[in-house]
Amino acid sequence: MLLLIVFLPIVCAALILAGAPARRTALAAAGLTLFATVMMFFEFDGSRAGFQYVTSYTVAAEWGIHLAFGVDGLSLVMLLLTTLVTLAAVWFTPAVSKHENSFYACLLFIAGGAIGAFASIDLFFFYAFHELALIPTFFLIGIWGSDNRQAAAWKITIYLATGSFILLIGLILLYRSMPEAARSFDFRLLQNGAAQIPAGAQRTIYLLLLVGFGILVSLFPFHTWAPQAYASAPAPAAMLHAGVLKKFGLYGLLRLAVPLLPEGARYWTGLLIVLLLGNIIYVGLVTIAQKRLDWMLGYSSVMHMGYIFLGIAAANLLGANGAAILIFAHGLSIALLFAVAGEIRSRTGTLLLSDLGGLGKVMPFAGLAFGLATFAAIGLPGFANFSAEVM
Repeated sequence: MLLLIVFLPIVCAALILAGAPARRTALAAAGLTLFATVMMFFEFDGSRAGFQYVTSYTVAAEWGIHLAFGVDGLSLVMLLLTTLVTLAAVWFTPAVSKHENSFYACLLFIAGGAIGAFASIDLFFFYAFHELALIPTFFLIGIWGSDNRQAAAWKITIYLATGSFILLIGLILLYRSMPEAARSFDFRLLQNGAAQIPAGAQRTIYLLLLVGFGILVSLFPFHTWAPQAYASAPAPAAMLHAGVLKKFGLYGLLRLAVPLLPEGARYWTGLLIVLLLGNIIYVGLVTIAQKRLDWMLGYSSVMHMGYIFLGIAAANLLGANGAAILIFAHGLSIALLFAVAGEIRSRTGTLLLSDLGGLGKVMPFAGLAFGLATFAAIGLPGFANFSAEVM
């Protein structure tokens, strides 16, 4: 079942490029993937430790690289978030005026790459699937975007490519710093090798992973790509990136950096707290000053990353659980906000806040959805965001 969840969006994206009906194929792929994920969620045995539904195929035996997938509680939550947002993004896609098949294929490639990254238990494919998901982002913004889309596409590409390169250096050093006999790409074996990494090397590797993952997540001061990209991107692309793909960096810190490099995590806690306060305070003030809804949502998304980083900086189980819950809750709420913003843009032709007064009377359901998503995003009691931020 896990192989179906990983590869169905990718296969259907290829079929769409080959000429299959774009919207119907994308909806079928997203719906079936979500259905399979929900089935796996209810069958998952939460009392068991470790990964479940493990499948593994040897790719390069001499390097120890395997196409290996498995899920635990954290990755299963990420898969559920990804498949939910993917179906919503495809469903809320308006009529595409040019290259419709390519547009839907890009959405499915992003979804498939994100699912593959979250489900991989091999370090090589964990990185490779994420890179697969990044490539279509450039095309979605550069071809189908609005408002300086070329500049936004290149800016996000340069930032994320830089982050990915720094991350790659960190992952290579992580692998090379382990004793030769203990080296492995397998997540299930990494802990044994990482435990033997000297404290000084841990600090260097953790800093590289923090900066690499941090750029991908828009950690202050590496955040400036996000608001412009989300404002220029078509709504479905903004939903997928802000709701799902950006969470890859947070997932990577929770999966790799903090548990494998505890000395590095402790050493750089002070720096992380300073940076996340930049997300919460500085970016929060910038959010309030925005005059366009899309830019406001973009900065808001960056600001909320600070609260998730706060849970990661705690470096304990309660903080990690709170961060995981907030990743899921924020992913859903920000995706819904961008979906409503896209609908407002298509109906009114503007996202200037000064022009949107009284819109609730004309679009009551959109107003209700936007209000609920906003309440969730700001962490009102009764929403998952509140309990996560309290943790």
